[in-house]
Amino acid sequence: MSVPNLARVYDYLLGGKDNFAADREAAAVALRTVPQMGWLARANRGFLNRAVRVCAEAGIRQFLDIGAGLPTQDNVHQVAQRTDPGAHVVYVDNDAVVVSHGRALLAEDERTAVIEGDLLQPEEILRSDRLHALIDLDQPVALLVVAILHFIPDEAGPAAAVARLRDALAPGSFLVLSHTEFPREHAVGTKQLSEETRALGQTYRSRPMGPARSRAEIAEFFGDFELLEPGVTEVWNWRPAGESVVNPSDVVSVVGGVARKR
Repeated sequence: MSVPNLARVYDYLLGGKDNFAADREAAAVALRTVPQMGWLARANRGFLNRAVRVCAEAGIRQFLDIGAGLPTQDNVHQVAQRTDPGAHVVYVDNDAVVVSHGRALLAEDERTAVIEGDLLQPEEILRSDRLHALIDLDQPVALLVVAILHFIPDEAGPAAAVARLRDALAPGSFLVLSHTEFPREHAVGTKQLSEETRALGQTYRSRPMGPARSRAEIAEFFGDFELLEPGVTEVWNWRPAGESVVNPSDVVSVVGGVARKR
């Protein structure tokens, strides 16, 4: 509890209660760098909710969420089960603390499971008995890879891992994906990047946890799946409930999309 945990920091940014002082302190550091971080986290969660609803309304009753974090704050199982109370959801995370906490939160829901697994080890996920207890891979599934790929460098093989998971899905399945995007050195709209913003973006792009990818590179994770309109775009502008909005941050953006397997 004394060590910050990414999933709990995210929960705090979403306004949740499943976090501790160390997580809130880590969030405060992030917010000093990017004051809009909470807004971006909530915008990403809004995209996830809308994408799950679109998949559910298309008839999907099975959801596999990889790199899920904590299943709190109006998460996948809650959104999917509003469309069909019988929808099954499996959450996957590689953090044992998150898995243990998630299982405790969902202990009374027989239609959900939380399993320990790593996106970069897709075969282990696909062989999981807990997965097969709830998910029939011969039937359409919504695969969710939301706000995780920007932590993984290309040399670790995220493209191959996502491709293996895509291949395991039945026709009619969906892939939901989001990824951070950083402004380039040129102006964003009519606003020039400040020196502070440019330096921060350069630091992030060179960080060891993974590269900043272009929008075209992000789109490649969908493979030959057919992108739903409006394609890969800012998550807050992906089928928004209201009018399109403008990103309040010139430091970072979040883009995403949803695609269907023919």
